[in-house]
Amino acid sequence: MASDLRSRLEELVPLQRERLKEIKKNYGKVSLGDTTVDMGIRFRGFSLPECQAKLPAAKEGGEPLPEGFLWLLLTGEVPTKEQVDTVTADLRSRSKVPGHVFDVINAFPVTAHPMTQLTAGVMALQTESEFAKAYETGIHKTKYWEPIYEDAMNLIARLPEVAAFIYSRTYKGGVLHEADPNVDYAANFAQMLGFQDELMHELMRLYISIHSDHEGGNVSAHTVHLVGSALSDPYLSFAAGMNGLAGPLHGLANQEVLRWLQELVAQVGSDVSRKQLSEYVYKTLKSGKVVPGFGHAVLRNTDPRYMCQREFALKHLPNDPMFKMVSDLFEVVPPILLEGGKVKNPYPNVDAHSGVLLQYFGLTEQNFYTVLFGVARALGVLSQLIWDRALGLPIERPKSMTFEYIENYCESKFAA
Repeated sequence: MASDLRSRLEELVPLQRERLKEIKKNYGKVSLGDTTVDMGIRFRGFSLPECQAKLPAAKEGGEPLPEGFLWLLLTGEVPTKEQVDTVTADLRSRSKVPGHVFDVINAFPVTAHPMTQLTAGVMALQTESEFAKAYETGIHKTKYWEPIYEDAMNLIARLPEVAAFIYSRTYKGGVLHEADPNVDYAANFAQMLGFQDELMHELMRLYISIHSDHEGGNVSAHTVHLVGSALSDPYLSFAAGMNGLAGPLHGLANQEVLRWLQELVAQVGSDVSRKQLSEYVYKTLKSGKVVPGFGHAVLRNTDPRYMCQREFALKHLPNDPMFKMVSDLFEVVPPILLEGGKVKNPYPNVDAHSGVLLQYFGLTEQNFYTVLFGVARALGVLSQLIWDRALGLPIERPKSMTFEYIENYCESKFAA
């Protein structure tokens, strides 16, 4: 078996192409039925606790390295520490950002939203696209995945420096922190943001890993797939996905949680009883608002990404007042939401916890949180994009129907 990621993919692509052909041949007319979500989020079949146990970490008993998640997402295999180290070294060798990218970002006022700056920076990186060059000169469609892979890895490698530059110019007066060639992807990103605390490095490893992938139906992941299906290169596709992530209903949820918690503290105080929490939750609901951080459009049980963060907090900051409040809400909110009878999932999701952890370690600039999300999500959506091209998936053309067609079709079905 190959020891580096590119070589391993070269071994896997022909096998998976044949597998897809056989599936289409033998089962092309079979309906897969309804999708259930009882098992929660999985990464190539592994639950998050399994990933934490199986994937290599930077230190014994620590959080898994995002490079290991990237290997898993691309190959479906649990890598060795040596294989993960090759990914770290490969990303490091690709991480140099061209100067014109910074020039493009600097053309924005520092008051521009960090996500606006991020998508502009990604578009500026597009001048480096290997796929765009290969397609222009002519490349066989069975080889599309190869320059797509190069673009994806280059983009993943360069995003931390672009994000750190945005953070610096927007919030820190332009003070930059150099990359450290001796540490892993997440630790280096944290250091470029100005955080030297090893626990913050561990949090960044956890944060990037659990936000890297979800499923293809969320806005950012589906947008990257949709735009990429037109053979737009990874830079164009990812920039489109990030514009989706910037939407309040997708990438801003953890900020909504923090604001709600801060309003709670302002009105009730930080030393709050569960009875007071219950009263504030009822007050929020009676005002016609939702309790942010609870419920999920897809999941029907407690988000495992929430549980991973809760375990991190229990281990490293058990006495933090904000964590204690989040922990109490974990017990208080679900029974209240269930009383109404309309909520399908009353349990906390990933956003109920992430902002509190970032605040604890000093990353308090809430508008930057979506950029962190974007850096992490790159691992998942770009892994999917590589396989889209490797398997030769066609352009996506969603079917549209008029109200009249739907009414006539349904009436005829009921009449039968």
